[in-house]
Amino acid sequence: MTEPPRSPAVDIAIIGGGIHGVGIAQAAAASGYSVLLLEKAHLAAGTSSQSSKLIHGGLRYLDQGNIGLVRESLRERRILLRNAPHLVHLNRFWIPAYKGGAYPTWKIRLGLTAYAVLSGSNPLPALHGRSSRQFPILLQEKLRAVFGYRDAQTDDGQLTRAVAASARALGATILTGTRMVLARLKDDGYEISAQRAGELKRVTCRALINAAGPWVNEVAEHIHPDPEQIPVELVKGSHLIIESQVSRECFYLPSIDDKRWIFVLPWQGKTLLGTTEAIFNGHPDQVTVSGEEVDYLVRQFNHYFPSLANPVICDTLSGLRVLPVAATSPFNRRRDVHFVSQKTGSAAYIAVYGGKLTGYRATAEKVITELKPVLGARARKANTAKLPLPELSDP
Repeated sequence: MTEPPRSPAVDIAIIGGGIHGVGIAQAAAASGYSVLLLEKAHLAAGTSSQSSKLIHGGLRYLDQGNIGLVRESLRERRILLRNAPHLVHLNRFWIPAYKGGAYPTWKIRLGLTAYAVLSGSNPLPALHGRSSRQFPILLQEKLRAVFGYRDAQTDDGQLTRAVAASARALGATILTGTRMVLARLKDDGYEISAQRAGELKRVTCRALINAAGPWVNEVAEHIHPDPEQIPVELVKGSHLIIESQVSRECFYLPSIDDKRWIFVLPWQGKTLLGTTEAIFNGHPDQVTVSGEEVDYLVRQFNHYFPSLANPVICDTLSGLRVLPVAATSPFNRRRDVHFVSQKTGSAAYIAVYGGKLTGYRATAEKVITELKPVLGARARKANTAKLPLPELSDP
C-alpha cells in the first residue's frame, strides 16, 4: 500500500477552526512557532458562530463568585475594543427591577458596582423605569427601576475569521475542509494523517493541540496512545432571531420561569433573543433548536414586552457549550476553561475544554505558556495584546 505523502514538519498542529483554535494559531505564530491548523468544515462552523455574540465580563459569573473569570474577561474586552474597533463595539444594557422579582434592586446595584470596579469604569446611573417615556416597551406593572451598564457586542463569526487572518499574516497555515483521521505519538512528536478533498496526507508536529470544541473527546478517540479525557456534558444554548429590531440597545432580563438570564439584543437590523441551557445528548453535528426552547424564549419575551408579544421568528441559532460533568444544573456551573496537558519527551498534547468567546486570546496565551518548556522559546514576532485585527473585505 502506498504511503500518503508527508508534508514538512511543524512545531504545532491544531485541530479545530473555532475561536480557540484560531486564537491559539495566532498566539503560536506570534511567538515564532511554525503552525498548521486543520478544520474539518469551515472557520467558525460550530459554536463560534452560534453564540450570544457578546464580548463581556459576564455579570452572572459575579453571582457565582467567579471574580477571576470576570476580571480576565473584562481585561480581554478592553484589548478587543482597542485592537478590533471595527468588530467590537460598546452598547448600553438595561436590567429592569420589579417589585417582588427574583433579583432585588440592592443586589442588582451591588453587582453592577462590582462589575464597574472590575472593568475600571463607572456604571451608568440607574434610571427609574416607571415612566413610559423612558422604557415604553417594557412591562410597566410593578416596575421599580431600570439599571444600566455597558458591555460589548461583536459578530462572532467575523471575529473568528479576523483572528485566523491575523494568524495567517504571521505565518500560520490554516486548512479548512481537512479532517484529522489519526494521530500517533512517535519518538519526536505526533504524526497526523489528515484527509482533504479525498486525498490522505501526513504531517508531523512536536505539539498537538485539540481545540475541537464540542468534538474534543471525539477527536481524542483518534489519537494514540489514548490521551486523558475530561468527562463532559454538552449544553445547548439556543437563540431566536426576531424579524423586527426591538431596540438599538440591549436588555438583560431575569427569566420568569427560573433564575436564568435572557438577552434581548439588536442584531443586523433584527433582534437576537437567547439563550437557553439544556443538556444535549446527540451528536454535535446534529444540534438544532427545539420547540420547547422556542416556547421558553418567546414566553420570556412576551412577558417583558407585552405590546410586542408573539414576535415573528425569522431564524434560529444553536451552539454547544462544553462543561465538565457535575451534579449541579448547567446554569450554576463555572465557565472556566480546562486543559488536559500531557508531555512526553520532546512532544506535547494539550486539549482545550470549554472557554468563552471573550477570553479566547487569554486561553491561547496559556496554551503557549504550557508549550514553551517543550518547544523552547523562539524570536517573538508580535504581542497579541497589542496586535490590531485586520478588516476583512468578505462577509
